[in-house]
Amino acid sequence: MRERRHNSEEREVLVTSGPVALEGALAVPRGAGGVVLFAHGSGSSRRSPRNQFVADLLRDAGLATLLVDLLLVEEEAMDARTREIRFDIGLLAGRLVGAIDWLALQSETRTLPVGLFGASTGGGAAMVAAAERPEAVGAVVSRGGRPDLAGEALPRVRAPSLLIVGGHDQPVLALNQRAMAQMHATVALEVVAGATHLFEEPGALEQVARLARRWFLRHLVREPAESPGAIW
Repeated sequence: MRERRHNSEEREVLVTSGPVALEGALAVPRGAGGVVLFAHGSGSSRRSPRNQFVADLLRDAGLATLLVDLLLVEEEAMDARTREIRFDIGLLAGRLVGAIDWLALQSETRTLPVGLFGASTGGGAAMVAAAERPEAVGAVVSRGGRPDLAGEALPRVRAPSLLIVGGHDQPVLALNQRAMAQMHATVALEVVAGATHLFEEPGALEQVARLARRWFLRHLVREPAESPGAIW
């Protein structure tokens, strides 16, 4: 486990998105150059160890993070039984757009460019949200995501997008390649050799975190500043 060195602490927030209030965790380092909004996949939450690991590294690099639960508690319970809501990309993307708008109203984050980090079906929702808020979203990273679920929104995405897929996650790799072919924005595909869908293999998640950090610092931060905590 890496030692925390960033100069911020997460605090619990309620993110207003349309008629609902979503539970989230916001952390803003001093002098943050951007804010990354996480869209987790099915069966996960803002407390996901995988997303927390990536978020911690991003904060070390001087980026603010907002991890938010896109589903309400009762919706999560329903989805656990039916597995339907996780594929409701319209619902997920709409709430993600609401979270982007919420960030624009907060004193700590209103001047910061927004990056989106989507996992699983959250990857599809992130693409739709990026297409809906092109002026706000500066970069997108998808981890084991389903950008193909964004459908006709894909050609409208303007933000530079990085698709990270495990080398042993062949069905999702094919879907990501298909999605890339529909995109007009700057887009790159990184395949993590030997990794499966959840990147549980030794070193796999660390590689995801390094790739995401590099992408956001290159494409999101307007004026990258030296970050003493960023050692990878």
